[in-house]
Amino acid sequence: MVLAIGRSSRFSSRGDLIRKTFCCRLRSFSDMKEVLGDIVSNSPGPVVDGDSPVLPPVKVGYGMRSNASAVQSTPEIEKKYVHRVYDAIAPHFSSTRFAKWPKVSAFLNSLPVGSLVLDAGCGNGKYLGLNPESFFIGCDISSALVKICADRGHEVLVADAVNLPYRTGYGDAAISIAVLHHLSTESRRRKAVEELVRIVKKGGLVLITVWAREQEDGSLLNKWTPLTQKYVEEWVGPGSPRVRSPSSSTLESIPEAEENGSRDHFKEFLDKTMDVKSPRHSNLSKVSDQSLTSTSGEVCEEQQEFFVPWHLPYHRAEVSGASANAVASGLAKKDDKKGAVVYNRYYHVFSEGELEKLVSDVDNAVVVDKFYDKSNWCIILEKTS
Repeated sequence: MVLAIGRSSRFSSRGDLIRKTFCCRLRSFSDMKEVLGDIVSNSPGPVVDGDSPVLPPVKVGYGMRSNASAVQSTPEIEKKYVHRVYDAIAPHFSSTRFAKWPKVSAFLNSLPVGSLVLDAGCGNGKYLGLNPESFFIGCDISSALVKICADRGHEVLVADAVNLPYRTGYGDAAISIAVLHHLSTESRRRKAVEELVRIVKKGGLVLITVWAREQEDGSLLNKWTPLTQKYVEEWVGPGSPRVRSPSSSTLESIPEAEENGSRDHFKEFLDKTMDVKSPRHSNLSKVSDQSLTSTSGEVCEEQQEFFVPWHLPYHRAEVSGASANAVASGLAKKDDKKGAVVYNRYYHVFSEGELEKLVSDVDNAVVVDKFYDKSNWCIILEKTS
């Protein structure tokens, strides 16, 4: 593992402190490996998913096991409309994610020199290394996004937000930027918050941001697809979400193609590859479009479950069958008017006060700040014990 230390003159007065902290962090990383080895001694070792390191699940203490298996069992809605979608759109998604939110930047830059920051749901890693006086480790459920981070030289691994592979009290701070709204049950969202608090030391800070239902641009909600009430009751209500129409097909990440690619060529490829008259394809499409989403076009005030579209332009999609398979399986659809393959992403948008209520159930953390920023509800927690 290599951690880069900035060489600019502004570090000269703090050089000794940073070098000492660097050495301590190296020992800490070694310690973490030993602790993880002890924790997962009865589990298989790290697995490599392509070029992305994957650690085995961390077994928590007896006091935290009551409903762990139910909470940590990923619902099919998240597998299909979050995990598989982000793996498929990773390169295009990454190319649009470069601007840093000022509030997040301010939080990271306010941390003490030498802080270890754990970014849970790091995406393409745009916040990793933002503060050169801190050390960062990122993780994400998408192996395709983790590979993008690793290719940029970041310390990253594949991990689940509700089962983070770090020992208790390991980091000085943790961030979860635009992640919790992809978890489909309140119990899983609460568990993700508990995990963020668990992995920081006493006095450590946790910054969480989620999409707000109260969008600055209210018209956006009309561009999203509200899920039907029946769907909400079956999938997002109390108890374990049901498994619906699991897809046997797997999707490869769709790399960025040359910008001069032809959308007409790709449209023809999709038309030829996918037999649109096939009953199997038609049924899958109906399950995806009709049984899960509302056709009324109206969004009620209480609606919080949505499919938010991601348009993957024809000229950016690799003509290799991945997008055609996504369309055939019902995971995506063609929009010839916009010249794109459209993927739906699952979101639970948070209403005012919901995030604060969610974190209030965590016993060993207090709210030190809360705010609304760029159509997001945000909160900062401090671990108390």
